[in-house]
Amino acid sequence: MKLASKKGWSSIVPLRLRRKSATQFCFLPKSKTVKFGPGSTPVYLNVYDLTPVNGYVYWAGLGIFHSGVEVHGVEYAFGAHDYASSGVFEVEPQQCPGFKFRKSIFMGTTSLDPVQVRQFMEHQASSYNGDTYNLISKNCNHFCNDICYQLTGKLIPKWVNRLANIGE
Repeated sequence: MKLASKKGWSSIVPLRLRRKSATQFCFLPKSKTVKFGPGSTPVYLNVYDLTPVNGYVYWAGLGIFHSGVEVHGVEYAFGAHDYASSGVFEVEPQQCPGFKFRKSIFMGTTSLDPVQVRQFMEHQASSYNGDTYNLISKNCNHFCNDICYQLTGKLIPKWVNRLANIGE
């Protein structure tokens, strides 16, 4: 299922800060949420393969991965571009274009409602400009680690960003 296309929007919708032009925001239903009571929304780390080689080296604890954080049926991720504006974007969960979905990892729960999560992401987006992306020190996995820790108190598994950690 693709996000609704309006005025040329594709399946990737950049997350824009409130002080700039507002974007439409669509909450996609997620059946997994039903298992949890009010005030305890699940947070997932969605992990993607960047290369087909991951299929061979994953079991040895190696690989090159992209990741995004899913909460309230929206996946948030961080990517590079040449501008001094946010590199945080949102996609339909487990559907990040250009990457092969590998697995979803339950990270814990958050008590933030959808509006609070959106406000939280808008605030975090100001710290993740596309022109500050760095494969070793500030990549999509660093973003997800920061977001997951702030939402759930848990860090992402070390294997997700192992290659960057080796490079430090």
